Amino acid sequence: MKPINRNKRSAGFTLVEVLLTLLIMSGILLSLTQLLTAARRSKDTIHNIKEHQLAGPAILDLIEGDLRGLFIYNRTRVNHISIQNDVVSGLDCDRIDFVTTTDNLALRFENDTPSTYDLNEAGYCLRPNPNYDEFLEIYRREDASIDDEPFSDGDFQFLHDRVKGFNIKVYEEDGPDAESVEQWGTEGSENIGIPAWLEIELTLELAPRLAREQILFVSRDRSTVTYSRVIRLPEDLRMQESKIPIPAVPAATEKTSEDVSGAAAAAGMGGFGGGRPGGQGAGGRPSSGSFDTTGTRIPPSGGGPK
Repeated sequence: MKPINRNKRSAGFTLVEVLLTLLIMSGILLSLTQLLTAARRSKDTIHNIKEHQLAGPAILDLIEGDLRGLFIYNRTRVNHISIQNDVVSGLDCDRIDFVTTTDNLALRFENDTPSTYDLNEAGYCLRPNPNYDEFLEIYRREDASIDDEPFSDGDFQFLHDRVKGFNIKVYEEDGPDAESVEQWGTEGSENIGIPAWLEIELTLELAPRLAREQILFVSRDRSTVTYSRVIRLPEDLRMQESKIPIPAVPAATEKTSEDVSGAAAAAGMGGFGGGRPGGQGAGGRPSSGSFDTTGTRIPPSGGGPK
């Protein structure tokens, strides 16, 4: 019987084999991590683009809806619409104000009851973003009390905080050669009333959806989106100030005796007394037949003896 050598080392993996296995597993895990990271970046980018594709048109739809309800009845042309051209930190931040028939969006109460107003002062303005110097914030202004200063005061509703530009081009007339003006309806401006059409451009930048979002932009152009909207205003709003309807109570006029007698003569066909043509004879009995211009009675046709 052959004796067993207990000093012989047990069989197992060598150090090289263990290191090679760890190297292969590290490569697999690194590939999976890169794949998951790329998928997350794509998801976040698509989400941000979708959000801005909805946010940009939604803001422009809100502006267009307010402009479609533009209200000028009993208002002078100076108070029809105001458009100011301004620049802050090198970014366009124009402002527009007017009166609209759009119902109020801000919740208002009267005697603890929510109320809806048919007429409101509306406007859109921007201010610098307090957290990021390279962005602007856009707000919608609303005031339910229509006063002599329709382009100021009111409640401001936040719309977006990563605005790169808000530019409004105003055109006084139609045609391919029409040129835009920078100011409209402002103090000292010669352009008042209602313009022919507007072109509004809104530039937004993609915002991170999460605090630790992993998103990479190949170029700066891919991080910003510019939305444009052309709004043509109705032709019947562009009228002269003398033709704008103004509510008024007609002045009362005193009737003279001649007016009264003339009115009675005109209504004499149904008067009483004297057997006036077309009227009633004495005693209130209606006279039959009619009379010609000379006063000769014309007997009624039919019903009499032949």
